[in-house]
Amino acid sequence: MICMRICFVTKGTLAEYAEGFSGSKADILCFSFQALGEVSYERELKGETSLFEDVAVLSREEQNVVVCGCFTDARGIRRKSVVVAEKGRILGVSDMLNRIDAGEYRCGAGVKIFDTGAGKIGVIVSEDLYFPRVVETLSVCGAELAICIFEQQEGSLEQVLMRAHAYLYGIPVCVCAYGFAQAADIGGKLRFASPQSPCVYDFEREQEFHLIETRQRGLFRRKKNGF
Repeated sequence: MICMRICFVTKGTLAEYAEGFSGSKADILCFSFQALGEVSYERELKGETSLFEDVAVLSREEQNVVVCGCFTDARGIRRKSVVVAEKGRILGVSDMLNRIDAGEYRCGAGVKIFDTGAGKIGVIVSEDLYFPRVVETLSVCGAELAICIFEQQEGSLEQVLMRAHAYLYGIPVCVCAYGFAQAADIGGKLRFASPQSPCVYDFEREQEFHLIETRQRGLFRRKKNGF
């Protein structure tokens, strides 16, 4: 089995980490939403801010993958998002897919898997953890690891869901939230949990496949004569 090191930064900003804690030697560096705060696409394009560039620069300096939560603003449309960079290059931004009860943040579109040197990383944005189809889609589409960037946990629900998703869909699931990080393996076991920041977790990347057969009604097709 191949080991992978993940460093979770659950407190402080991206700049504070770069100044005081750089050099983690991790394959993946995860930040929750407090690291960047709000990012305006308009101001980024005008060069007034360089928050996404800061993420790319950190990934270049650390020579790894950086996964960082943020609140994006596209001309007044606000979303919960996660930006992913690897070795100095922005790979993309993934938005939260599900908006609950007309919440403040709008929904995005499309589940994203990032093919990196550390493996195929599926991103779960915040409350998307509550929707099993998101993790199921990541698993079916070949993700080797699912990382959920969350705001702040209010109880044990997120841990229960994390463990259930890892077991049901066969991929390790990690949650990086404000003040707490945790991870579950494909057996549904809690393998790591820590309130420290930064904190490091080494896990063994594993995949297991099974043949599942079911019977169901429908999909009726008439037999064709003459063949």
